[in-house]
Order: sequence, then structure tokens, then C-alpha cells
Amino acid sequence: MTPYSKLVSMVATIGSNVPGLSKPAFDLLAGINLSGTPISGTERLLKVANGGLPSVFAVDPQLIRSGYTQVVVDVRGTGASQGVWDVFGPREQKDTLEVLEWARTRPYSNGDLGMSGYSYSAINQLQAASKHPKGLKAIFPAAPMTDIVADVVAPGSGYGAGFLALWLFAVNTTKLMPDLPSLLRGQFDPVWLRDRLQNPAVFVREFLQGLTAPSVRSLDGRTKQIVQLDSAYRRALTTDAAAVTVPTFVVGGWQDLFTNMEWRTLDQLKSVPAAQKKLIMSTGQHMTNGWDMRGVAGQPPSMSVLQRAWFDKWIKGVRNRIDEYPSATSHQQGGRWVQSNTFPRADQQHRRLYLNSRRSGTSPTSVRDGSLTGGAPTQRAKWTVAPGITTLCSGDTNRDQIGFLSSFDFCSNDNRIAERGALTFTSRPVRQATSINGPINVHLRTQVDATDGFYAAVVSDVAPDGASRVLTTGTMTVSIRNQVVPALSSYAPNGDVTDPIYALDAFNRDMVKPGATQFLDIGALGTDALLAPGHRLRVSVYAFNAPRAVSFGPVSRDSGLKPEHVLIDPAQPSWISVPSNRPIG
Repeated sequence: MTPYSKLVSMVATIGSNVPGLSKPAFDLLAGINLSGTPISGTERLLKVANGGLPSVFAVDPQLIRSGYTQVVVDVRGTGASQGVWDVFGPREQKDTLEVLEWARTRPYSNGDLGMSGYSYSAINQLQAASKHPKGLKAIFPAAPMTDIVADVVAPGSGYGAGFLALWLFAVNTTKLMPDLPSLLRGQFDPVWLRDRLQNPAVFVREFLQGLTAPSVRSLDGRTKQIVQLDSAYRRALTTDAAAVTVPTFVVGGWQDLFTNMEWRTLDQLKSVPAAQKKLIMSTGQHMTNGWDMRGVAGQPPSMSVLQRAWFDKWIKGVRNRIDEYPSATSHQQGGRWVQSNTFPRADQQHRRLYLNSRRSGTSPTSVRDGSLTGGAPTQRAKWTVAPGITTLCSGDTNRDQIGFLSSFDFCSNDNRIAERGALTFTSRPVRQATSINGPINVHLRTQVDATDGFYAAVVSDVAPDGASRVLTTGTMTVSIRNQVVPALSSYAPNGDVTDPIYALDAFNRDMVKPGATQFLDIGALGTDALLAPGHRLRVSVYAFNAPRAVSFGPVSRDSGLKPEHVLIDPAQPSWISVPSNRPIG
């Protein structure tokens, strides 16, 4: 079920399966080694085809040759389908169930179903599976999410303006392409044309309203429902993964748009037995996930190989032992592939690293250069950071723009330009290889000069040559600081919050008095990384993180986009909680 037009899927399938041409071309591209060059990130783009992403996004001829019938459907209001795009809404979810029942009862079907697809087509797999459609035996969602508001619309309570603009443009553009096969047969659908003329830019009004609305009271329609916790549409955008019972194989990425859900897969799929749920985390972005899954020594098989094995096992009953694959397979950022039965792995312990005003000497171009230390600071300080646009050149922007910027190493693989607009705090170098595996929480004592504010925290791996590579990221709106949901959040044995989950209800914001101080828990996305000997850990604090996460329209108005402050105080210290296999700093 795709919103990007089955015509695009057809072209992608044909282009990636030209006999005697496609495979040699993909092998040639995958064999190019750009390590050590200024465009080393280009390798991800060159190798992604051999990782199987095109087969999962479009149609996999290997599945067809194995006896499966693959059906690609344009969701309502997109591609060649009539109607108005419902954007994951109740009508669209009902459509998915109706299509599954239709496919199950075709003369060529034995009634056993699987669901495949990437991104949007992964999200609606989980939506459908949670409703237990008859005949559904297994799903293979690559790059899915289960909470559309928390994962992409309002990441970390910010506003995901950059990706949303790119995404809405892509869907609203491809839906204008006519059904060429029908046209070639002399057929034309006037209802399709009428629907497109009447609804040319679905959700664009809502997007602009979220960015520019002066107050929550000025919101209406679906924009209002998205930021209102108990609205019907908000509920439709949240999938109850615990209701899924069919075998589920999830592929994600540590730099993907939807990492927030992906790393939680094994916990969210509570009703699926361990042998029937698997997670693989690549180091790719949204359009490069699986670039490091090509079946060569030390790597997992490609997505297409795993998908076929998964369906063969759970739909056909083939005894291929895919159920014995470890529950979690992860490519550590800066390290190698690691397999385990849990995520995070059992050898990780959350420890505090304190923000200290003592100069580290590693970030001379940042707004202020501080340290991360194992002990609390001994001196007080008040550091100020203002909203800026240096983050336009950053690893977060490459994440937000789905990997299109991978070739530009000076931005995508080195965050020092972005850090010119940040307060940075850097640890001493580690003496031994140190694993960081799980969620990171940045606990900040802050002060704003308005009634609201917005902070971003980016955690990076700093190499001996000074290059700063983003590992994970988080953002936080000051006025929702008290919306932590304890039952969903995680805590260390000492009581420290390690993974704060917020309700994200714009109608219950807790405004602050200008000049007052407050603690914020900025939850960063779960990560898996290996700090090599001589490398350091850094947290950078911003007052903006454009375009990945900017402040919601009413928050921008209430904050006035004024400079904001981080307070360093021995009596009430700021710290980050890092899950690692040994102490850092």
C-alpha cells in the first residue's frame, strides 16, 4: 500500500531488474571504495541497491519466481486511486483491510497473506496487523513507525518541518501522474482528475498552520487534532504494536527518520514470541538503510534475501531456520555488526556525565567549549545560546533529508560547522573501546527569558582529528516538561530518567515565568555506537535544530526566539545519562 504511485514502483522494479545489466551495474557501484575521501558518504548511496532496498520498496521478482503474487496498491487519493488522501487516517486504514480481504479471495490466492514495503508501506503493515485481518501470516516492515506524531511530526516535541515539507511535496507531486498503462489502452478516469483538481495540495495547509499559528486556540481541523492528545485523528496516528501477533521482521537504521520506534521494536511487539520477531538496525539514513547489508563477510544478508526467507518460513512453512536468527542485529556506529537477544544489550549500565564549564580545548569554534566529567562541577556558570541556522549543515539535516546529503562529508559526517551555533561539552578520550547502547537522556537546568522555549541536544563521537560525527539527537519544548508519562518512560536504578516519554499535548502546556529556572529531560533517540580508543563523547546544546526540529508555531511566538540559557551549578548539576559498558571520562 503506497502513496508514491505504483507507476513509480513499476519503473523502479524494471530499472533494478534489467537482465544482464542491473546486477553487474549494482555490483560495480558497490565495489567502489571512497574511504578516506571527502565524499566517503557517497558509498552509502552506491551500495544501497545491493542491500535490497529497491526490492522492498517496489516489487521483488524473486518472490514472484517463488510462487508469491505481489499486489501494489495506490492508497486512496494518491497515484491512480480516486478520492482524497487520508494520511494514515481511519478511512485509509479501513481501505487496507478491504484490500487484504479482496486479495485473499482472488482465484489465484490460497488465502495466505504477507505484507511487504518500505517506510509508508511499512507503517500501514503494522496498522493492519494490529487489527488481525484474516489470512495475514507475516509482515516485513522496513523503516516503520508506530507513533506518527512523536516519530516525525513533532520529534522531541519540536516540529519536523524539514522532512514534512519534502514528504508532502513528494506525495502531492506523484499523485498528479496519470495512470499511463490505462492511457495507453485508451482509458482515462475523469473522477481521478476531478479529485486531483479539487485537492491538489493535501495537508499543505495543515503544515503551514503548524509552522506559523500564533496560538493553540487558532488551530483548527486536523492540525488541531494532531496536537490534541485525545482526538480521534491523533488516536488513528498511533498504532498499538502490542496488538500485533503475526511474525514481524523489522529493518531500521541508527540515522533513519524513524529510529525512535525502530530501536523499541522488540519491546513494542509484546504479543509476538521471541522467535517470531526480529530487528536489524543499519547505520543508514532513510534512503540508504541496508547499504551495509550485502551478505559479504561480517554483514547480514540483504533485505530482499531476509524478506523471502521470512515469508517462506511463516507463510509456506519452509524449515529454513530464520526463526533462529538472533532477536537483535545491530551495526554499531563506528564499530561492527553485533548480535544479541535483547536491545539494549545486557552489558550496558547507565552512568552520569556532568556538564562542566571547564574548557575541553576540543571545540574552539563553538559558542562555548565545556567538558563532560565523571564528577559534578565545582564552579557555577550561566551559558547562553541563541537560535541559529548552523544546523542546516549537520548530520541531523542529512537524517532529516533522508540521506540525500550523504555525499557532503563536511556536513553529514562532521558536525563542527553546526556546532558553531552550540554550547559544547566534551569528555576526555576513552582509553579502551567503549560501547554505548540504548537511549541517552540529557538532563539540563535551564532558564528562558520568555514564557516558553525550545532546546536541542545532539550527541556525537569526536575523533582525535577533531571531526564530530552525530550519533543521536533529541529536542524539547520547555512548556511540556511536566508531561512525562512514567508508565512509558525508563529509569536507572538510582532513579535517573533514562528514556523520557512525553504526552505531547499542546493544549496542556505549562508555561514558565520569564527568568525562572527549570530542569528539562531531553530524551535522545536510542543508539548503538563504539567509541574507539582516543575518541571522545560530546553533547551539543542548541536553541534550534533547523530543519529537523524547529519550534511549533505557538511555541515560537511564546518564546520570541530569544536567546536561552544553560545553568551549571554544583548544587543542582546538569548531566547526561549514558548507557555504556564501561565509564567514560
